[in-house]
Amino acid sequence: MAEREERYLLGGEVQGDDAYLGGELSGGTPGRGSQIKVPFLAAVSVDADGHPVHAKLTPVSGFTRKAVAAWASAHLTPDSVVVSDGLSCFSGVGDAGCVHQPVVVGNRKPRDLPDFLWVNTVLGLRQDRSRRGLPRLRVRQVRRALPRRHCLPIQQALQAGHDYATPARQTRRPSGRVLRTGCAKLGLLANQDSECRIDSNSQSWAVLSGAADAERARMAMQALDERLVRREHGLIQLLDPPFDRSDLDPGYIKGYVPGVRENGGQYTHGAIWAAMAFAALGDSRRAWELTTMINPANHAKTPEAVATYKVEPYVMAADVYAVAPHIGRGGWTWYTGSAGWMYRLILESLLGLRLAVDRLTVAPCLPAHWQGLKIHYRYRETVYHIAIAQTFTAGDVMGGVTGLRVDGVDQEGHAIVLVDDRREHAVQVTVSGRRAGGQR
Repeated sequence: MAEREERYLLGGEVQGDDAYLGGELSGGTPGRGSQIKVPFLAAVSVDADGHPVHAKLTPVSGFTRKAVAAWASAHLTPDSVVVSDGLSCFSGVGDAGCVHQPVVVGNRKPRDLPDFLWVNTVLGLRQDRSRRGLPRLRVRQVRRALPRRHCLPIQQALQAGHDYATPARQTRRPSGRVLRTGCAKLGLLANQDSECRIDSNSQSWAVLSGAADAERARMAMQALDERLVRREHGLIQLLDPPFDRSDLDPGYIKGYVPGVRENGGQYTHGAIWAAMAFAALGDSRRAWELTTMINPANHAKTPEAVATYKVEPYVMAADVYAVAPHIGRGGWTWYTGSAGWMYRLILESLLGLRLAVDRLTVAPCLPAHWQGLKIHYRYRETVYHIAIAQTFTAGDVMGGVTGLRVDGVDQEGHAIVLVDDRREHAVQVTVSGRRAGGQR
């Protein structure tokens, strides 16, 4: 995704602005006054109706004409019209064949500058309350104001901003294992705070995004396992401790009672992502353990469990309470988002099936006591009978696919090239598991 974003060129009318990202772990000054500040340029291309089309956040060496010219050459089409404030460095876009249209800002507030509406929105969503005086609009406010197709560029820009944010996310913390939690109104939460000292999403997505190195990823998930998985109650908290009395303002989730829904209860999206992250690390034991805990059927095995869970055990629930006297009680059921992620967890992360156009890869993460399984996969009008056999290694040998054959022929890249020839095909997959010292 990052490579695709890097290749995309903004064109037409482009709103641009300069900003800094920075601050220290403790006692530092954020934004322009930071000792470790990182300069970056924010740009949003808009269509003829003034709606955002695409956005970019790009680190630069500094706010000089030469640096802006290099940025424009790399990220803008030559016919672009760049609307910015009067900062002299933006005249560098002319060196890249673009047109510079400066706007005198004076003492006006950002809300009084429609020429910069969308670039200010992007910056406002990225900044915390201690940074520059830009409007701190919330994502849900943008969603209400715009159709989805116009909201997506803003969200994509925030997600693609990892190129300069990754070093900050991986900065070592006092514990070395808890990754920072980002929030538009909070900035970065520190694990010395009294509330939300650990957030499941930060830990899991450090693994799933590939942003963390292998050592930090394993440390992060170990912290999640120790501090958020409540095995005695069969639930996985989203964060802990819940928001309650501190000055931290994460938005709507603080409106929930501590221990309910996103505010310290099990929010099932996050619980599923945790299981997916363990599977991505090759830790089949914990991946399957968490999946078993999330499975609603396992919350209704006895009359006592039914009386605790209180909701339908045959559909996914959005949340499970984690506060007495309602610990283990299911929340909002028939939740299609969690059901969709649960489907992907089982099919992709655990059984290992991933389809890319006409190529099917099979890389399962199986429990140690499984010798194998069979999958009958239909591709249009053709059926592939996939037999997976698991062998075992000891020690620290990493498991994985060791062979894949289709109709007796070895396949390169351990992938099945799917062909709709209306015939039945036999597929043999061998995988190496781990036991006696390994995690798989």
